[in-house]
Amino acid sequence: MLDPRIRLRHLRCFLETARLGSLSAAADVLNVSQPAVSKTIRELEEVLGKPLFDRSHRRLTMTAVGRVFQQHAGAAMAELSRAQSLVKDTPSRITRLSVGVLPTAATSLMPRAALAFRETHPNCLLRVSTGPNWLLMSQLRESSLDLVVGRMGTTEVMQHLSFHHLYSEDIAAVVRPNHPLTQAAEPLDALDGYPLLLPPPGAVIAPLVRAFLSRHGIAAQSAAFESVSLAFGRRVVQSSDAVWFISRGVVEDELDAGTLIALPLGNDVRGGPIGISMRADGVLTEEQTGLIRALETARTELRPLGQNPA
Repeated sequence: MLDPRIRLRHLRCFLETARLGSLSAAADVLNVSQPAVSKTIRELEEVLGKPLFDRSHRRLTMTAVGRVFQQHAGAAMAELSRAQSLVKDTPSRITRLSVGVLPTAATSLMPRAALAFRETHPNCLLRVSTGPNWLLMSQLRESSLDLVVGRMGTTEVMQHLSFHHLYSEDIAAVVRPNHPLTQAAEPLDALDGYPLLLPPPGAVIAPLVRAFLSRHGIAAQSAAFESVSLAFGRRVVQSSDAVWFISRGVVEDELDAGTLIALPLGNDVRGGPIGISMRADGVLTEEQTGLIRALETARTELRPLGQNPA
């Protein structure tokens, strides 16, 4: 049974402090003073009999108990808000969900999921942004984005983030139809001398591609272009003898249509995980959960070349 001493102001104050990681930031959002926020948090801790925050360091951090309480209290507050909306019968209420999408998921997976999501959540405005991995992950940490869909980042990038795996995807070396390398018995042995279009530093697949080229004695520094843009890469490759190393998901439609050709690379470029990155301490909203379900369904419906469902 809920302790009658716990009020909504205690929960709101705790959840905002946990989300922002700062008493002063929570005070600004709640339009109260910082001492008032601190007092309210201490009242809640006294009722619960456990510390929710570790105050021994300069930066405020949640205790293990605090993380458990945040998960369940956040879900309870979300359900209360949803119940209020249902009772008030306001079907036109618009919610918003901001998602960052890396190029590998932007051509097929995300559009399919977005259309399915629209069917189940017609009153949610889905805002989709694209950009380099470092930028999207930074925006995710700052709460400018709710989710990021694409490749899993490095250990350093994924600090304080969680990853929901959807499938694994390979890297392809793509060329135009009738490219000389399509007739080569061992195209990798003849790769040197052709213009290379590589993913730029900061792209998740950049280290994998550079390591692959190094193993075959090809200097990545000799690349002619750097880009993961479909519009740019497609035109350059179709208009020249350039070889583009890119995630298969980016050029899936072109490979299916035969307007680009993938050179055989064997198993030398391993597939990487594609999925959904989220803040590790966040509480999923009903809209976020709905989009994750839509992405999982889209994953099972798609069978792109070189992809293995999880």
